[in-house]
Amino acid sequence: MAYLVQSKRKYVGISAQKVRLVIDVIRGMRALDAMDVLAHMPQAAAVEVRKALQSAIANAEENESMAPEDLWIAEIYADEGPSTNRYRPGARGRVKPIIRRSSHITVKLEER
Repeated sequence: MAYLVQSKRKYVGISAQKVRLVIDVIRGMRALDAMDVLAHMPQAAAVEVRKALQSAIANAEENESMAPEDLWIAEIYADEGPSTNRYRPGARGRVKPIIRRSSHITVKLEER
């Protein structure tokens, strides 16, 4: 297996479940092709995944002197981040919870 370059984007304010829907589309693609696909996706998570991928490509160029054309997505995944719990008044004196979920996006690239 080739050398891996990675980037992590932490505390993204979108649930991991929604981010995984976007990630599944680009898994295993060339990095530059994935950037084009993400640029045309309507999901808000596509913007965050694109930023993480762009950072990984920049890390590969700056730190390891790899050409962006040779980079492929070796691993990409979204883990759950911390959730913020808030409450809102409900009918008949009850309380309704609001759970704001977050996620951590990890992108690992390899040179082929």
